[in-house]
Amino acid sequence: MSNQTAPLNFYYSLPKVELHRHLEGSLRVSTMLDIAYANGISLPKSKFELSKLVQIQDEDALTFQNFLSKFNTLRLFYKSPEVIKRMTREAVEDAAKDNIKYLELRFTPVALSRAENFPLKDVIDWVCSSAAEAAKDFEIKVRLLASVNRHESPELAEQVARLAAENIERGIVGMDLAGNEVEFSAIPFKGIFKEAKQAGLQITIHAGEWAGAENVREAIEELGAKRIGHGVRVMEDEQVVALAREHGITFEVCVTSNYQSGVVPSLDAHPIPQMMHANLNVTVDTDDPGISRIDLSHEYRMIREELGVSLESLKECNLQAARSAFLPDDEREALIMIIEKE
Repeated sequence: MSNQTAPLNFYYSLPKVELHRHLEGSLRVSTMLDIAYANGISLPKSKFELSKLVQIQDEDALTFQNFLSKFNTLRLFYKSPEVIKRMTREAVEDAAKDNIKYLELRFTPVALSRAENFPLKDVIDWVCSSAAEAAKDFEIKVRLLASVNRHESPELAEQVARLAAENIERGIVGMDLAGNEVEFSAIPFKGIFKEAKQAGLQITIHAGEWAGAENVREAIEELGAKRIGHGVRVMEDEQVVALAREHGITFEVCVTSNYQSGVVPSLDAHPIPQMMHANLNVTVDTDDPGISRIDLSHEYRMIREELGVSLESLKECNLQAARSAFLPDDEREALIMIIEKE
């Protein structure tokens, strides 16, 4: 099997772990149509026309600006508690259908609250309750990461961090810093992430996606990251590669997203094989599966068939994801055993 292609059903059959999936980028187009109809949102009423606004199309320019433009439309849909609960439930259901055994779903409370000025506390409550219920119904283990953006104020991030820490018992296990790393430094958030860590939250940072390897170093040394979201530009600096290896940093790599958003010029130029060859801890993730029109099984198949990564290496990525889960030691070991066994 390692030296030949496999049918897609084979990849669906693999028990998988995903560490990097954004709730806001996981909406179903059919759900958006329902919400638009129920709330009088003025948008195209056909699935095909709406998909052009919220999903990457074959004819789209593969740029950061175009990728982010999809969120401009997505933000119109966060209209009610029921919508936020539904999109959370469906994101978990979609992961379960893809035979994902453990999902860390990250969500951005500020973005979800802003459309209708919902209190951050309420938004976090809706996501926590819906994720827990869906995890039980669809027999998948789910934990949550509260994400904040670099271009937002540290004061907002501090509110999110405090509320996240108050909801550790309800499944929030970590904090994430995302957003425009080219124009906005992570340093203003250093103290907030240090306090979040002391409160029991784990740390993952988007870095080395739109800016260079120095941001990966900063995430590790200044913000205490255990994992890096994307991080593909780490390969530009051998010293930072060595630093990541030394600290046992795990990279949450999202190949299709990197290609569609112009981080890499082509699929076959993606550095994930080189990252593996450099003995970095690599996992395979979807990022925004709704926007990219993918699931994790498609990512596995594409990396295997387009980039020539061996099946054994993909299985190691999957095991690495289990080893890097933000879980207590006993739960993490149980997850690793499930993945190894199945």
